[in-house]
Amino acid sequence: MATEFILLGLSSIPEAEGLFFVIFLLIYMTTLTGNILIITIIRIDAHLHTAMYYFISNLSFLDCCSSTVTVPKMLADLLAKRKTILFHSCMIQLYLFVSLVSVECLLLAAMAVDRYIAICRPLHYGSIMDQQACSRLAAGLWVGGFFYSSVHVILMSRLLFCGSNEIQHFFCDIPPLLKLSCSDTFINILVILTLGGFIGLGALLIKIVSYAFIITTILNIKSSVGRAKAFSTCASHLTVVIIFYGTLLFTYYRPTTTNSFSVDRLVSVVYSILTPMVNPMIYSLRNTEMKKAVKKVIGRIQRETK
Repeated sequence: MATEFILLGLSSIPEAEGLFFVIFLLIYMTTLTGNILIITIIRIDAHLHTAMYYFISNLSFLDCCSSTVTVPKMLADLLAKRKTILFHSCMIQLYLFVSLVSVECLLLAAMAVDRYIAICRPLHYGSIMDQQACSRLAAGLWVGGFFYSSVHVILMSRLLFCGSNEIQHFFCDIPPLLKLSCSDTFINILVILTLGGFIGLGALLIKIVSYAFIITTILNIKSSVGRAKAFSTCASHLTVVIIFYGTLLFTYYRPTTTNSFSVDRLVSVVYSILTPMVNPMIYSLRNTEMKKAVKKVIGRIQRETK
């Protein structure tokens, strides 16, 4: 039974690790700065104290957490000669990462429902998506995501790892660990396809249905300015959903016989490292209210520093 694993990392070329360290350190710092800025702006600007921005701040917090689960260990390994991780530490990292990805999946569905109510039922929006309802919904999403992850970790911890202990990845994720195990992984794969499919594809169905109603409602708006404004409030969320689901489905729902771990590592970089960095840019650059709030905060800081 393996007591530790060796993470092979992003590249097998030692000369490139120094460059990778600098690049991913800058990405990590940008991710934290951007997402913390989004959270701070939403908290201090009273105009952004709505359900939509409450969920965006949750997403920014998620992005900070998910990056912190994987990137610091990866950065440390890029400077280390021996890239090891203890079995229990690997299970903890797996638990946290899958939990946060699951919460984000559910959160994006909640954000789609929020946009549906705002656009299709605007007169009831304030009473339906009040502060108490948003807090309860967010709490449920977090509890659900962490509960779902615990099922995977319990099943994974019962597997035997009696052969090679080299993980062809830069963090502990489900596909490379299943590949490494010498036990029967049928139950694990079944859980991914059933329970994971129920949560992931169920949340995707909610998004599709919500946006089908949203698009129908927007097309019925007579004013071109009104249509453009309605589309602009949804464009950022749709962009994030497409990036998130595109990479996630590619990683977890391909046939195992077609898995290429070099490709998996590249795709994992997109959804675990690059996406958390890009999300704040998407929401700030494509959102008029957010851009106004950013300018207001920057102007206030400049006045206070003079």
